[in-house]
Amino acid sequence: MLTFDELWEILINQDESTEIEAKKASDMGKSILDTISAFSNESGLGGGYLLLGIKSAEDSQNNIYEIEGLADPDKIQRDLACQCREVFNIPIRPQIETVTREGKIVIVAFIPEVQPSEKPVYIIKRGLPKGAFRRIGSTDQKCTERDLELFYQERSNQTFDQTPVKDASLDDFESQAIDAYRRIRKQVNPNASELNYSDRDLLDSLYAITKHPNQKGEYCPTVAGLILFGKEIALRKHFPLQRVDYIVVEGKEWVENPDKRYQSVIEIRQPLLLAIPRLTALVLNDLPKAFNLPEDQINRQDIPLIPSAVIREAIVNAVMHRDYRIRSPIQIIRYSDRLELRNAGYSLKSIDELDQPSSKTRNEKIAETLHELNIAETKGFGIRTMLENMRQANLTIPLFESSREKDSFCLTLFTHHFLEQEDIDWLTQFKYLNLSKEETNALVVIKKTGKINNSIYRYVNDVDINKASKQLIKLRDLGLINQNGKSIATYYTIKPEFLSGQLEKPYQDSSTDNQDTLSGQSEKPYQEDNTGNQDTLSGQLEKPYQDSSTSQQGQLTLDLFPPLSKKKLEERLNKIGKRTEPEEMKSLILELCRIKPYSSSELEKLLKRKRKYLLEQYLKPLIDDKLLEYTNPNSPNDPHQTYRTKQ
Repeated sequence: MLTFDELWEILINQDESTEIEAKKASDMGKSILDTISAFSNESGLGGGYLLLGIKSAEDSQNNIYEIEGLADPDKIQRDLACQCREVFNIPIRPQIETVTREGKIVIVAFIPEVQPSEKPVYIIKRGLPKGAFRRIGSTDQKCTERDLELFYQERSNQTFDQTPVKDASLDDFESQAIDAYRRIRKQVNPNASELNYSDRDLLDSLYAITKHPNQKGEYCPTVAGLILFGKEIALRKHFPLQRVDYIVVEGKEWVENPDKRYQSVIEIRQPLLLAIPRLTALVLNDLPKAFNLPEDQINRQDIPLIPSAVIREAIVNAVMHRDYRIRSPIQIIRYSDRLELRNAGYSLKSIDELDQPSSKTRNEKIAETLHELNIAETKGFGIRTMLENMRQANLTIPLFESSREKDSFCLTLFTHHFLEQEDIDWLTQFKYLNLSKEETNALVVIKKTGKINNSIYRYVNDVDINKASKQLIKLRDLGLINQNGKSIATYYTIKPEFLSGQLEKPYQDSSTDNQDTLSGQSEKPYQEDNTGNQDTLSGQLEKPYQDSSTSQQGQLTLDLFPPLSKKKLEERLNKIGKRTEPEEMKSLILELCRIKPYSSSELEKLLKRKRKYLLEQYLKPLIDDKLLEYTNPNSPNDPHQTYRTKQ
């Protein structure tokens, strides 16, 4: 289980998410029951956390989450445990603990996902389908008939690919596909016992056929059987949209003009054992080639820009993990600078865990057959292999996008190298920040792929999850990147103004000559070190400080807050205590925000004051006095808002 502090950090930085719900919870209301049902039902989520005693951002005057606390936490615990035991069709066993923060008591309740045989979990009084919920994003959605159908199917421990296709017959199998299985299986294991089976017994052993549900003594194909071995005419009849479209597009963008949308489309509707090698060869032959002349050889080799192992793994993942319930084709789209593979069905593994061992598949029999032939592996190393091959080829890291809401998955493979001269030139605009190698790597990834998340950051830079999170937040708070999405779906994009690489540097005092300023070349405005000091200031031009702010009366003006020297500013920050005068705090805020835009969370660390207190007592009054301004004035309540001193 995550601790309250870990959950709180996620909540205030990323908002509510698929696995976190925050509520005031003065009593056990309807919405809490909906969330418990949703956490219990959502497949692959593993469960979710209820944080009780938290005022939501919508209810807060400052548009931020606040710890409100519970007046009677013992009663809330009893009510929660009782409701979980009695209100639903099966007893739910939450893990509940109380935590004290800021002198207030909150409750953390983990609601586990139940076993497939126990789904759907629903509220008895409301019945089905009204009383059953799924967790989609940060919302609780009522289950549809299709959701209930899926739950009931999972109760039988059967995946969809084991479903009998009652209108099909054994004549619908393609003999060439069966021969292909035998040939490949013999190469993998010449002594495999199934090589001696008849075709019918072979199909039965692979669960490609099953007993007909309505005709005693008869057999019919399963979904897996037709997908793996079915004739083209049978696939067209029973799965009309379960094909693969290979589309070539001119340029780098999809063109909506129907008269000039793409150069060519090849539709492939074959059993997987014949389609996979054909698709792999088609894509590899069509990709741009790189010239290679191995040592001691006189013949050149033309090598596809994207390694063949990556293409093969990408295609196999698409056909093996797609959701065959959804009637839409897999699309492989080749642009001039990338290859996109789009398929129905979100990833059952979190995007943040794709490079980790273990595998989850919605098509058990298809996956097992491909595994036996060494076409696919089922231990979770496929994505890791893909990433390693791309890195060895010095190509930009792949982009993985999975959406529960759209029930879709997209893999993008880029044909350009990771760090080209153009990228090095582009990075010079950030030289004044003295970013680390990891941070500049991240910026290049975002520039080339459009986004980055924690897992890709970790992989590119070989750092742990906490360091990746801190460095991404640092780039966000420096105003270089935007944060999007929530929790495990969080990703970051570059701010558009940085893409051209022509920006002027932030604040420099016009009176400086060639001396180092906060926007100079030598020191960072934000540093991480091993002493525990997270924020330090450096490089400020030495200027005498005239402290007249506390002796003046009436309307504040910027004349009362002249620029400080580095030494003076750091001395004053170190002297901050509980009884620091308000005018001194205002002076420091204006000087800090003159150097660069700061967020309230950054100022909280530097000024040793709670974020809420700073917002109410200083930041908003300074905005009203027109001494500070928002960097994003169109969204003043943006949780990632930063502030700068008006010039």
